[in-house]
Amino acid sequence: MTLSLSPCLQGVDTHAHIFRQDLPMVPGRRYSPHYDALVEDYLKHLDRHGLAYGVLIQPSFLGTDNHYLLAALRRYPQRLRAVAVVEADVSEAQLDELAEAGVVGIRLNLIGKALADYTGPAWTGLFERLARRGWQVEIQRGIDDVALIVPDILACGVEVVIDHFGLPTAGIEPEKPNHKAFLGLLADERVWLKLSAPYRSQSNLEQARQVLAQVRESSGGIARLLWGSDWPNTQFEDQTDYERQVAFIEALLPDPNERTRILLTNPAKLFGFDVSR
Repeated sequence: MTLSLSPCLQGVDTHAHIFRQDLPMVPGRRYSPHYDALVEDYLKHLDRHGLAYGVLIQPSFLGTDNHYLLAALRRYPQRLRAVAVVEADVSEAQLDELAEAGVVGIRLNLIGKALADYTGPAWTGLFERLARRGWQVEIQRGIDDVALIVPDILACGVEVVIDHFGLPTAGIEPEKPNHKAFLGLLADERVWLKLSAPYRSQSNLEQARQVLAQVRESSGGIARLLWGSDWPNTQFEDQTDYERQVAFIEALLPDPNERTRILLTNPAKLFGFDVSR
């Protein structure tokens, strides 16, 4: 499925969440929302800021129940893609259902979790199945651990997207082996990085500029960098909002040509949006 870009709308927000507070939630979750984040409200933010498309990310507190996500995709198939959460033994029929609705990958939200053995047959089998579909694996994990996970996943032939600058709390220190390994990952053409949610690593604009310079050098440019609003900014609702995240990326990327590449050209390639005029 390809989509055409309206002349008056430009850009893709590659990271947002939708949910209702009355939906069934997983036990042992780190967060429970006290409000609703509706897809219609999200689309209003896109329209207000001249963004053509959005990518919905299944929130961790909803676990592998992707029904609410799929319902939104089916209501707005021309504007939305999604990244789901699944078990390693998810069936091909279930993956087919996700794909038909507009899902293009799965997410591993590993914050606060013990790392699984991603070299075992269950996970490698899933990653290989996803690779055959052209899907991505999106990972949220702190910078100290990312390089412990990604190489084994890449070995299965799938592309990997790293969330939120790689969560480099206190910045990236190349003299640290794990940080050096993280930067080394970015040289791989199958690895993408989202310039999103700087507040989750306690980064201000100046710190984010330093991180951007480091990841740009390690990536050999900006061709695999993306942007996401992280709306509705769960757990940080009192610190930021959609408008401030748009203002942040505009300040981080003052060159309009670079903004176009990161907000439009790059995500169009990864997510399969047709942005030709």
